[in-house]
Amino acid sequence: MTTITKKDLVAELSNATGIKHADTLAMVEAFMELVSKNLAEGNEVTLRTFGTFDLRVARGKIGRNPKQPNSEVMIPDRCVVRFKPSKELKSRVAALSVHKMHNGVALNGNHA
Repeated sequence: MTTITKKDLVAELSNATGIKHADTLAMVEAFMELVSKNLAEGNEVTLRTFGTFDLRVARGKIGRNPKQPNSEVMIPDRCVVRFKPSKELKSRVAALSVHKMHNGVALNGNHA
């Protein structure tokens, strides 16, 4: 498994579409800004056949400082972004062979 960066995506998009690298970068950044702006306004962003970005409330909880385990810190409610993949994306990922995963990462995220 490899980490794909924004730079990698821009290069692939530029090659696939024939659009100049700088123009592709501008479009990718504009897209990311639009998604961020809409989420910050409380809107849901749905990309058919890919998935939906929406907001959920992460309930507050009591946390502890590891350096001072006897003191409690109240962590307030907060909004968090959630991504829900589409059926199509779920199917494509489910078809991935577990053996292709790099470094023996197990299903629970721990190394084998």
